[in-house]
Amino acid sequence: MDIRQLRYFLTIAQEGQITRAAKQLNMGQPPLSRQLKLMEEELGVTLFERSGKQLRLTHAGELLQQRADSLLNQFNETLTEVKELHAGIRGMLSIGAVVSCISLLPQRIHSFRQTYPEVTFKIREGDHSLLADQLDQRHIELAVTRLPFESRFDPERYAVLPLPSDPFVAVLPGSWECGPTRGQISMRELAEHPFLSLKTDQTKGMHERVIQEFNRSGHPPRVICECSSVAIIVALVAEGIGATILPESVMSSFAIPNIRTMTILSADFQSDVGIVWLKDHVLSNRARHFLNTFIE
Repeated sequence: MDIRQLRYFLTIAQEGQITRAAKQLNMGQPPLSRQLKLMEEELGVTLFERSGKQLRLTHAGELLQQRADSLLNQFNETLTEVKELHAGIRGMLSIGAVVSCISLLPQRIHSFRQTYPEVTFKIREGDHSLLADQLDQRHIELAVTRLPFESRFDPERYAVLPLPSDPFVAVLPGSWECGPTRGQISMRELAEHPFLSLKTDQTKGMHERVIQEFNRSGHPPRVICECSSVAIIVALVAEGIGATILPESVMSSFAIPNIRTMTILSADFQSDVGIVWLKDHVLSNRARHFLNTFIE
């Protein structure tokens, strides 16, 4: 069995039908059917259960699909690495980021492109679940994210480069009167106001960390809204609907009037940040050099 046949097999598994797979591969249906038969004969197993035109993977087929995905990814990454040995640092670097970490990228990308002008970037924004899928499918090489990385996959799959922690700050409507101490507010005072919490079905770490700090102070918050979007929460704050707590660096991404940030008194809690990538993924030269900008 060769690489070409593995690609045929994976396409059939993805499409669930010989006809669609043949069209996807730009080849005739009879030759593709013959290749599948040869693979099954060579392995001595049935890879698909047939039900009319529909094909469903057997247990043996599921195992081969898992291994073939990994083998092809490593094969393609090896080819890329070999080609890059003499090509210099160029090509497109795909990065994922949660929206609350976007502010960490512009300055580094600007500086990086001054040194490596032939590198272009594709940036995908999403929550932990989406970024995990993007990493798994090799659509992105690196993900800049809050830690811990809340993925449905085994945490051992990931390499993590921790970055300096980001202090939490209170974010309030500019029109509110917020205590006698200018620029500072206590958890008790915050608990007196309606609270907006950043939370999604897949990523709850930041929400739980903030609620934990409220409870530690002895003043649970009055949560009136849970929202998955930082931009929406900031807009709600600007409208005077409620207050929130966000990492300090997030606010540099939002130039919205009618809001103000305040240091939180008697609360020393930080948001951990890091860059995540797959341990079994051979990073491209451009990804390795970009990663080094966070280390230097």
